[in-house]
Amino acid sequence: MYLSYRQSQGFTLIEVVLALGLTTLLLGLLSSSVFIVAGDWNRSSNSLGENLEVSLALLQLDRALHGAFPHSFTNEETLNRQIYFTGESDYLSWVSTVSPQRSPGLTVWELFEDSGEGAYLRLTPAFSDNPTQRLEESNSVLLFPGYDLEFRYLYEDLDQNKTWTDGWEAQELLGLPLAVYVRLIPNANQGEELEIVARIRNNEHRSIRPNDLERLDL
Repeated sequence: MYLSYRQSQGFTLIEVVLALGLTTLLLGLLSSSVFIVAGDWNRSSNSLGENLEVSLALLQLDRALHGAFPHSFTNEETLNRQIYFTGESDYLSWVSTVSPQRSPGLTVWELFEDSGEGAYLRLTPAFSDNPTQRLEESNSVLLFPGYDLEFRYLYEDLDQNKTWTDGWEAQELLGLPLAVYVRLIPNANQGEELEIVARIRNNEHRSIRPNDLERLDL
């Protein structure tokens, strides 16, 4: 009776091995589940972070375009006052009252594309001179990787008809467009298209008036 009682209080070697095996199996399944969940979480976090960065960049551009300002400077060759704003179908440079760093004064913005890489941005302070050279010497930042740019500019002719054009040169027109349309097209059809339509309220200089005859040639 004594030996039978002692044997009933312990585990056999087979039971111990089976218990260890089941524990190892459960830990392995749990570890696999944890790795899968962690991987999904990282991918979701990365996707959310990228979408958030794109949304913030679009918001900054929208604010900068709404804050476009008819900045004027003196042409050193002709001594005439000119307005800084150059817009093409895939390029735009303008002066805005909005700065990403919220620094005082006006800021020059330049958006251009590098085919195959994406849309780049340059920034430089706007002083009383022509900022072109200073802008060329500033560093560029890849703002929208994998995107191409397309711009349109809204003008109003003498008959008050509003039309979109693919170019705008403020040095000739002596004014800014009424609005700017920006289209961001993903390369290789990967991702979704992005759009900005920004109305420019301060499109005329106080002393430099637009040449309406020039507008008819657009």
